[in-house]
Amino acid sequence: MKTLEKPRKPKWLKVKLPSAAAFKSVRTVVKENSLHTICESGNCPNIGECWGAGTATFMILGNICTRSCGFCNVATGRPLAVDKNEPKNIANSVKLMEVKHAVITSVDRDDLKDGGASIWAETINEIRKVNPTTTMETLIPDFKGRKEDIQTIIDVAPEIVSHNMETVERLTKKVRIQAKYRRSLDTLRFLKEGFIRTKSGIMLGLGEKDEEVIQTMKDLRGVGVEIMTIGQYLQPTTKHLPVVEYVHPDKFAEFKKIGMELGFRVVESGPLVRSSYHAEKHMY
Repeated sequence: MKTLEKPRKPKWLKVKLPSAAAFKSVRTVVKENSLHTICESGNCPNIGECWGAGTATFMILGNICTRSCGFCNVATGRPLAVDKNEPKNIANSVKLMEVKHAVITSVDRDDLKDGGASIWAETINEIRKVNPTTTMETLIPDFKGRKEDIQTIIDVAPEIVSHNMETVERLTKKVRIQAKYRRSLDTLRFLKEGFIRTKSGIMLGLGEKDEEVIQTMKDLRGVGVEIMTIGQYLQPTTKHLPVVEYVHPDKFAEFKKIGMELGFRVVESGPLVRSSYHAEKHMY
């Protein structure tokens, strides 16, 4: 039986090496404050560019997720107890790093009654208290669609709230397993109804069709999403979903054009684009 040949990683997926001094400085702050960043846990290809510029995306509620998405390199299992000092640690690190626009994300905590929404709110409030001029983007889970928990995020009003679709509807069960495409759309709709600036993102290269990508873009605009990111899926380990295709930069450019025509305010589209890529520019 003939096995399918893996696609070769193309030249346009070369990652910039980190700037030594700045990268070392940011890494030291992260380690000294026992922080978890999605930059590390998610093996982000832009860690050199972002950390080299003295910025990072912070991950709260620990580094063990209760879900087992097929694309994600964050550990899955039974999480540890919530660290009550985490909000203050995050806020202090934002200050130490002189971050002007902080991106906060988290693992899924389906083991907690509120999915961690109260810790989210506490973290946002603590960052504001310690860093009054810092703006924030929060990349939240779906909280299983519970409106009261999503409302907790709305009530503290981060400047941008992001929730990623990750893939097209047909592939959602395979890629995100415990998530639901329509539930994610409902989460984004509810955020928009709360007068929040919303953002979402998807990955390409998992076997999606062009028309499915465009339909996802239309679905996101239909619930009022203003900002969208589109990037190439990269397989973290052999245990994760394989890359079906490395999508050419020209195709990413085409999707960006379509997205802008559909009415998105910002579309970041390229092979190395990730959720927090150029996040500071999405404020304007």
